Amino acid sequence: MKDFSILIGGKAGDGIDKASAIIGQILSHIGYYIYIHRDYPSLIRGGHTFSIIRASEKKISAHKEEIDILLALNLETINLHHKLLKEKCFYIYDSSQVKIEGQVCGTGIDISLILKQENAPEFTRNVCLIGAFCKAAGIDWPTTEKILKRTIPKQIEINLKVAKKGYESASSLLSIEKIRNNPLPVLTGNEAIGLGLIAGGLDAYAGYPMTPSSGLLHFLAGVAPQFNLQVIHAENEISVILMALGFAYTGKKAAVGTSGGGFCLMNEGLSLAGMAELPIVIVLGQRTGPSTGLPTYTGQTELFYAIHSGHGEFTRFVVAPGDSEQAYYWSAISMGIAWKYQIPSIILSDKTLAESLFSFNIEKVENLNLPEIITWSQKSEYKRYSYTENGVSPLLFVPQKNVVIKVNSYEHDEFGITTEDPEITKKMQEKRTKKEKHLLQEIEEKYQCVNSYGNQESDVALLCWGSNMPVCVELSERLNLKTVQPVVLHPFPSTQFSKAISGVKKLVVVECNATGQLAKLVQNYGFPVHHKILKYDGRPLSVNELEEKIQRILT
Repeated sequence: MKDFSILIGGKAGDGIDKASAIIGQILSHIGYYIYIHRDYPSLIRGGHTFSIIRASEKKISAHKEEIDILLALNLETINLHHKLLKEKCFYIYDSSQVKIEGQVCGTGIDISLILKQENAPEFTRNVCLIGAFCKAAGIDWPTTEKILKRTIPKQIEINLKVAKKGYESASSLLSIEKIRNNPLPVLTGNEAIGLGLIAGGLDAYAGYPMTPSSGLLHFLAGVAPQFNLQVIHAENEISVILMALGFAYTGKKAAVGTSGGGFCLMNEGLSLAGMAELPIVIVLGQRTGPSTGLPTYTGQTELFYAIHSGHGEFTRFVVAPGDSEQAYYWSAISMGIAWKYQIPSIILSDKTLAESLFSFNIEKVENLNLPEIITWSQKSEYKRYSYTENGVSPLLFVPQKNVVIKVNSYEHDEFGITTEDPEITKKMQEKRTKKEKHLLQEIEEKYQCVNSYGNQESDVALLCWGSNMPVCVELSERLNLKTVQPVVLHPFPSTQFSKAISGVKKLVVVECNATGQLAKLVQNYGFPVHHKILKYDGRPLSVNELEEKIQRILT
């Protein structure tokens, strides 16, 4: 098998997420590209949770709704997912929890008995199943042991004993061959975003836990000593954004992360950034709303919200990366643009991108061409908000001897002194808004803002944004179509987009929302949309599902 999928399931609290990550690391070690889709309820314990681990000899970043092996820690997993199996007997299950009547299928492991024999804690059940999987898949014990030692930081000895017992108790079902690809790191989208922010010069990160951006806070806190970061878990999202703006005032590059509900609380701070011209990066992890909605599921519903959020008029930069490499690259670029233009940069993520795991290849990332920050030349009196041709005033940071550096949320003059004068108000409004013209010109000339994949001669194109990019790209290559992905969504790169859809007669928009937000956006710029494929049940589009929907349009 050169492209196969494994589903592992149990109840919340069984360590399904950790187990799937370890299996992904094992398969990556023997040369496979990995993508892991996670599905879990908003419960700490109880409720069904599962992951689909897809492995391929080629780069993949989307899941399929068909599986080759089913790993079950409880009967519910088999009852819910057995129909996805290509061959009905490819089970590996905990026989102390799962009773299969009639013909015995696959490999049953009495995990409760193994734990009792080894006097092992209940949390090692998932590791026992991993050991059984490796034996059933023909993966040797030394490889299994090596990855377990690398990925389990605590109580490794008892985990190894239980995994070895599971390995010895299993039967061979198939042989997964090694691939000659070099092993790649397997990262979540949140981790890729975090590394990209660091590459862009991140000094400080503030956050309040909110799925799906919580993982970014946890990751950056873990690597803070290594990269000399200040990472703060604040009491709420209002504090988060105000802390970040305070960091920016002192010259520290700061970022924050949140989801829709938290972003609502940040909106006054966002407008403060617009008026005070303080640079900030906001990672907005979308999930199913409105309100609490489905807090652990996905959606693409905040596109217009990101573009139009806040009161008053001011320039902002909005991007939506589609996979781990793009997440890394555009997070760094977003930081650079925020600081050059002294504006908010908003990185639109979602649960699918943020929490899925991807094989990450740094060699596939473009060279970072970060914008140069404009600083005070010291040749004249310092004016924090001096008028310039592109609206960007030179930066200077406290403390400075004999220099006043004033920022203001009220309307102000060039020195930052509060004013209500109509002429100054008009000039300051024009100063802030004209940044957008120069920003758009720079990104159109300097960056690949719109990507095009597949058959460039096709007159049928899939139009997507964010995490739908990988599934659209895979199908456009299979079906001989084109995929167009605008990564920068505001200011909208109309020139690049027009070139990307040149010759297209049928534009099919693929989105995970109910109203077709990207479709409306491109129509606002005068581009026609012929079909829309919309999914809004909180789950991402699988390869199988999207192919079926595309075929209906093509026939």
